[in-house]
Amino acid sequence: MIDPYVRQFLPGLVRPLLGLYARLGVHPNTLTAWGFALACLAAAAVAAQYTYLALALWWLGRLFDGTDGIWARSSQQVSPLGAYLDILLDMLAYSLMVLGFCVRCPQLLYHWLVILILYVGCITSALVLGSLEQQHGKGRYDNRGIRLAVGLAEGGETGLAYSAFLLFPDYINVTVLAWIGILATTVVARSLLVKKMFEAS
Repeated sequence: MIDPYVRQFLPGLVRPLLGLYARLGVHPNTLTAWGFALACLAAAAVAAQYTYLALALWWLGRLFDGTDGIWARSSQQVSPLGAYLDILLDMLAYSLMVLGFCVRCPQLLYHWLVILILYVGCITSALVLGSLEQQHGKGRYDNRGIRLAVGLAEGGETGLAYSAFLLFPDYINVTVLAWIGILATTVVARSLLVKKMFEAS
């Protein structure tokens, strides 16, 4: 839910970083790959109980992930492959972090499995509803290569949830259940919107 607002001001904040990308000649897909590689390292750090290293690696990776599309558009290097890789590697990154948490907190095994299942529902509902909104000229427009519907659980909320799991381990039972509730609400809300759109057509 916070992602659309972040996208409004992020391009202005990262202009110096875009200048660095230009000087280095970095391709946007390379940034996407760097973001995923850092997420893999973050997941390993989570599993190994390196809390602050995991946080640093995760958010640095998200910085690359958050600027790959901005750089692609500003450097006129937008491509369908880039849009595809962005979503694919995002979902793999989110899931790898869950596996890291599963190793770190095995007593919550079933909670982590439910989260992974809900991730499938979230990305599927985001893609389907986003496509239907585009066909019907509805929903919030954004400039990403592949249209995703807005929901309670998006990239920003995922990062905040992971940060809460790491920084407040004594409350992880509560924060994990809250995250499950947010994910489930997102899937249900999008499903109801799809149902409403089909009934209206």
